[in-house]
Amino acid sequence: MGFGAGVLISAVAFELFAQAAETTHRHSDVAGIFAGSLTFYVGDRFIDRRGGEGRKRMSGGGQAAGVALAIVLGIVLDGIPESTVIGLDLHAGEGVSVAFLVAVFLSNLPEAAGASSGLASSGWSPRAIYTLWIVVSLVAGLASAVGYAIGAASGAEVYAFILAFAAGAILTMLADTMMPEAFTHGGKAVGLLTTLGFALSFAISSLE
Repeated sequence: MGFGAGVLISAVAFELFAQAAETTHRHSDVAGIFAGSLTFYVGDRFIDRRGGEGRKRMSGGGQAAGVALAIVLGIVLDGIPESTVIGLDLHAGEGVSVAFLVAVFLSNLPEAAGASSGLASSGWSPRAIYTLWIVVSLVAGLASAVGYAIGAASGAEVYAFILAFAAGAILTMLADTMMPEAFTHGGKAVGLLTTLGFALSFAISSLE
């Protein structure tokens, strides 16, 4: 999880916010990154109060108090910004950045494994867990389609705003959920793995 966080931080810096800054010179990128951060913060607080605060915990019991809908909404909230960016990149005609795909995969795989483990320990059945991830996958696909549609219908300012919005939401998600969980279970060695993930993602981005 720490390694994935480092990869995603690099992708946010070099693939999202940098691209947003290059696209516009009217401060849409600055407005977008703070709007994304605030939106995730408010949405995450809302979901936490309804029992979804343990959705990323690897240990059993964190999800026990959470209701299914809150957990689904929380995981969807975490994934929508990434999925929207994929749709935007597809519309741009240059294909999806390899570095960003690697970042999304490496950050979500341990996150999903940890959440599934916690849900199973809390009494969720395998069928319920599979259903959860099917729903999340469908919503992520829909978010990609929405991103593609927005890219087709909007100008450079809106495009830059959405990229920066996604960057702000992802950074806030990393600080709020992934990195604290990684350090709780992995200790100080997570810092080294986070740096390694950042460097690897930068290297991949440089080769594109």
